[in-house]
Amino acid sequence: MNTSPITTLFLDIGGVLLTNGWDHKLRKQTAEHFQIDFEEMSSRHHITYDTYESGKSSWEDYLEKIIFYKPQDFDSNDVKRYVLEAARPLQNTIDLIRKLRSVYQLKIAVVSNEGRELAVDRIERFQLREFVDFFVVSAFVHLRKPDLDIYRLALDVAQVKPEQVAYIEDRDLLVEVASKLGIHGIHHREEANTREALAQLGLTL
Repeated sequence: MNTSPITTLFLDIGGVLLTNGWDHKLRKQTAEHFQIDFEEMSSRHHITYDTYESGKSSWEDYLEKIIFYKPQDFDSNDVKRYVLEAARPLQNTIDLIRKLRSVYQLKIAVVSNEGRELAVDRIERFQLREFVDFFVVSAFVHLRKPDLDIYRLALDVAQVKPEQVAYIEDRDLLVEVASKLGIHGIHHREEANTREALAQLGLTL
C-alpha cells in the first residue's frame, strides 16, 4: 500500500532519462564533426532556438538559420542523423522509475523542453511510452520551462495537486521554479541521490 503523499512523478528527459538532446557539448561536437564555425553557429542558435523548441518552427527551418544559410558539403539529414544517434539512455534512472511505477502505481509524466523532431525520435527509440503516461513537451504545448504555465498544464492533465508530485530535473533553477507551485522538486545528479530524495518522500525500494 502506498502511504506516500506522492502519486505522480514529473520527469525531465535530457539529463534524467536520456543524455541531453542538443546541449552545448553536442552542438560543439557536431560543429567539429561537420567542420562548422562553432562560434557563428552558437550565436545564431541562441537567437533562434527558442522558436524551434517552442514548436513554432521545424528542425529544418532551425538548421537553415544556424548552418544552411550558406552552402555546405552535407545536408540537414546528415546533421539530424548525427544528432539523433548521439542519444544514450541513462539506464539506472530508467530502471528506478520503472520499478517505482510498478511498486507504487505512480502516474508518470514527462515535462521537458525539446524540439518536436528530437522529442518524437527519442520517445520512440527508447520506448518511453512503455512507462510514461503522458508527455508535456515544449514543442507539443508551445510552453517552455521555466514558464510556470507548463507545470500548471501538467498538473491539470494529471489531475493532481502540486503536493502530490515529485519533479525530477537535472537543472536546479527549474527545480526551484516548480517548487514555487508547491511541487516537490528533486535536483537529479545521479540515480543514487534521486533514489535517496524519493525515499525521503516515502517512495522507498
